[in-house]
Amino acid sequence: MIYVNGLNGAGGGYLLPPLTPAVVSALARGEQLDAEERRELAARYQATAESHLGIVDADPTDLGQAGWGVVFAEGADPAVREALGPLLEHRRRQAAAEQERRYRDFGGTDGYRPGESVAEFLVRHRVTPGQPANPDRMPYYLLLVGDPNAIPFRFQYMLDVVYAVGRLDFDRPEEYESYAHSVVANERRAGRPRAAFFGVRNPDDRATRLSADHLVVPLAADAAGRLPPGSVQTTLGEQATKARLHGILGGADTPDLIFVAAHGMGFPNGHPRQLPHQGALLCQDWPGPLRWRGPIPETFYFAAHDLGGEVRLSGLIAFLFACFGAGTPRTDDFAQQALGGPAAIAPHAFVGRLPKRLLGHPCGGALAVIGHVERAWGFSFMWPGVGEQVDAYREVVRRLLAGAPVGWAVEALNERFAALSVQLEMEKEDVAYGKVPDELMLSSLWTARNDARNSIVLGDPAARFRLPAECTRSGASI
Repeated sequence: MIYVNGLNGAGGGYLLPPLTPAVVSALARGEQLDAEERRELAARYQATAESHLGIVDADPTDLGQAGWGVVFAEGADPAVREALGPLLEHRRRQAAAEQERRYRDFGGTDGYRPGESVAEFLVRHRVTPGQPANPDRMPYYLLLVGDPNAIPFRFQYMLDVVYAVGRLDFDRPEEYESYAHSVVANERRAGRPRAAFFGVRNPDDRATRLSADHLVVPLAADAAGRLPPGSVQTTLGEQATKARLHGILGGADTPDLIFVAAHGMGFPNGHPRQLPHQGALLCQDWPGPLRWRGPIPETFYFAAHDLGGEVRLSGLIAFLFACFGAGTPRTDDFAQQALGGPAAIAPHAFVGRLPKRLLGHPCGGALAVIGHVERAWGFSFMWPGVGEQVDAYREVVRRLLAGAPVGWAVEALNERFAALSVQLEMEKEDVAYGKVPDELMLSSLWTARNDARNSIVLGDPAARFRLPAECTRSGASI
């Protein structure tokens, strides 16, 4: 059976029941990528095989070589640009240090236009789609500014195939200003990073048992072997309560990096708790599916309002492995394929309230949040017949702790997305030509591909931990 993270807060059951490989395989075979997606993913897969790694002849940890740009939605509020002024000026000084063209401001008519594809955006700016990033034509680091209705999640997914992309979406200009000041201030201080790993393991719940034992535990062990003694705290199972998470996120034990694996809360379209609580982190307080019936109370999960006014989050990078941990699309990808047509799961697409609160906190926000749009699937770290497959996640954590920019650190997931997409298309093509479907293989490829694609960065993709000069930044050691 294939298990999916996510709990329905209104009814108390799972967002999706465990599915057989036959069901998921049928969905995978019915999915069709458009021509642009196929070209972009195939080009990225080929570039990875040739060790281009997304960027040509440039050090991705040096903005003077890699470049940095900001992309506003057409018609964006001028107050937002003004609020981001300190960050934009800071990045301009860094990215334009060698070549002025390596800093780009895509605003006004140069910004994202409604309905525009990635290929159309690139061609409009005289960049050939499907090629490794050339910072002299288009900066490698690109910050999207706008909500997912103004700049769709799909645009971010596909732009992220080649470039290092992040997104900022706040409700008020003051939050953009607070975030800008937090990032700039962080770049002026250095220190050895501390990491926290938080794995919920709810009773009688296979999904969280898998993620705690086969994702959180190996990642924490790897980090502990690389950081100085006492730099890693691991919270699992019975200890992974809401009260404990409250102490880690903004309390006295706030680390530099936190990795959380838990069910993300989901609510029906139009439910009063959907916009404020979708993607909130269900903690160990939930006694499991056999001992609890009915709606899930707020006391069981950690939501945006639990980050009070006195917390300090400056310098934090959070990786939230949970359904809807980064955001929610308006229509459900899964239902569209299962039912043959789009199904609205929200009144509009939106970035989760918890990551927005983490990034835009008035007392100093986090540097970045890595999280899921849509559901999280267990096959992203478990593979039938093989077991744990955490290499991509391990590489992300290693790079972050070694001081790599967050957009470069998550390249391992983007490469996995491209490789799995190409392999899935080849498998489906073989079936179309008469091969007997390997249902377990197809379902594994499809779910793992979806997880890699739907993991996005919220925040500046060039944000990073600043390490002491004696620490190596290679990504291989600390």
